[in-house]
Amino acid sequence: MAKQRSQKAQKVIERMGQKLNRQFVGSLAACVHCGMCTDACHYVLANPGDPTFAPAYKADRIRKLFKRHYDWTGRVFPWWVKAGSVYTDEDLEELKDIVFGKCTNCRRCSINCPMGVDFASFNRMARGLLVHVGIMPEGVYAVSKDQWELGNQMGVLQEDYLETLEWMSEELVDEVGDPAAAIPIDKQNADVVYTINPREVKYDPRTISNAAKIFWAAGENYTMPTEGWDMTNFGLFSGDDELGGAVARRVYDKVKELNGKKLVISECGHGYRSTRCEGPNWAGYDVDFEMESSVITMQRYIKEGRIKVDKSKNLGSYTFHDSCNNARSCGLFEEPRELLNEVVSDFKEMYPNRAENYCCTGGGGAMSMSEYTPSRLKSAKIKAEQLKATGADFVVTSCHNCEDGLNDLIKHYKLDMKVTQLVNLVADALVIEKKAEEPAVDQVAAVAEAPSLQGYTILVVDDEPDVLEFLSAVLGDNGAKVLTASDGERGIELARQEKPDLMTLDLSMPGTDGGKVYETMRTNSDLKGIKVCIITGRPELRKLIYDKDIMRPEGYLDKPINEDGLLLNVRKILELGKE
Repeated sequence: MAKQRSQKAQKVIERMGQKLNRQFVGSLAACVHCGMCTDACHYVLANPGDPTFAPAYKADRIRKLFKRHYDWTGRVFPWWVKAGSVYTDEDLEELKDIVFGKCTNCRRCSINCPMGVDFASFNRMARGLLVHVGIMPEGVYAVSKDQWELGNQMGVLQEDYLETLEWMSEELVDEVGDPAAAIPIDKQNADVVYTINPREVKYDPRTISNAAKIFWAAGENYTMPTEGWDMTNFGLFSGDDELGGAVARRVYDKVKELNGKKLVISECGHGYRSTRCEGPNWAGYDVDFEMESSVITMQRYIKEGRIKVDKSKNLGSYTFHDSCNNARSCGLFEEPRELLNEVVSDFKEMYPNRAENYCCTGGGGAMSMSEYTPSRLKSAKIKAEQLKATGADFVVTSCHNCEDGLNDLIKHYKLDMKVTQLVNLVADALVIEKKAEEPAVDQVAAVAEAPSLQGYTILVVDDEPDVLEFLSAVLGDNGAKVLTASDGERGIELARQEKPDLMTLDLSMPGTDGGKVYETMRTNSDLKGIKVCIITGRPELRKLIYDKDIMRPEGYLDKPINEDGLLLNVRKILELGKE
């Protein structure tokens, strides 16, 4: 009697037949089990003695379906070629744990295969088969739903996106003192349409303002779109070509609508690959405008003399992490290194590198799959050892996904280094040509016109003694009465007692962190009227306040801060100097 097959299992088998092409069939048929891929996989290296992590073993779980249902050898001699099938939903769940939980689709095994087997590509295909019948990690479902329904993978509402651009634009104009630095939105006939990763809006808006600063310094005719601004594409991770095509089409359509000449893609490995390399195929779209990574854009600005940089502004030592999608999949090897050497003095190469570099362990959508976090962080041991061996102070990556993955493993393995991106280093190294100095008498008048902070009480909450001292001195020298607290509990206590006009608040503190302090300030009836300016050296912690359904802070500054920037923002928050 034939074994009963579930409806979902039957659909998976039928869907495989629709997805097979020459590339997949070649990879499914060509493996000779030589083992060359085994030592290439970071999962294998971090889990010695466990054969279930070997790429060939994982591939055989997919290959057996192909041989049983679509290859003649499996139909005639199934026992000989080890053909097999799936029958129950439990079988599909087991396959889900393999294709989603034991592989980041980094393609390191693929480039080390002498037979040209591209395991990552048909592993992605297998993910798509499961997604087709609704079997996937919960995080993959949630992110895909947001990208289908809201147009971006982090569920950022359009008003929040535009509000963030407005906020970054205002701060940039204040910083450089030029209204022309404002971020243009939906500008027609721009030479550059700039698209970003939604992570930048939600967790790291400084990368937006840094990019805008570079565009302004270069005199670029650019714009950012109100829609189709998310160049990331979760279809690449989920294997859902329909989602991939829909997301890519939104971006392309918006560039066409604005009559933009070039699409520039911010630093994101899978965004670059899916938008520039894969998207046209998924969308069936004839793209007739140029597309490039912002890495190449910034590199060109320096070569053409459109911006000037001073590498001495970026202190410390730096190494570079090759994003799997930028490097192995799209060949972006030398450009980021050339750019990095333009803006830092001490570059330390990590080994192996370029096409042989190890995955950050957050690729393939792994950061969204919380059920596989323990396994992911265990496999991150290989990357952690690679980073530690460089002895660098900073690891630079041209990928927001890698930034999250690297931050995760650095925290887990307690490494003494930080993560940054090229856009931040280029912006920090910019040499801005100052306008001709005004006569001394006008300078004195300008200083005299700056509103004093006399009569205002400002509470400074920060656990770093030097920061506490600096903020107190600057604010006190400009007339303010300054109160200080080196921890969150004391900050709340002083806020209740003194009712200051403004609190500056660090987010990363021992004990009660800044996120909890801020929530107390906004939800306590006695405190919610006090204005707050966030001052932090860890912008990724912004989610502690921006993910909550509470009022946004009146101000936000990234460390390190300077006197002019601090006073400019404090006066703006206190509405000084207004008519």
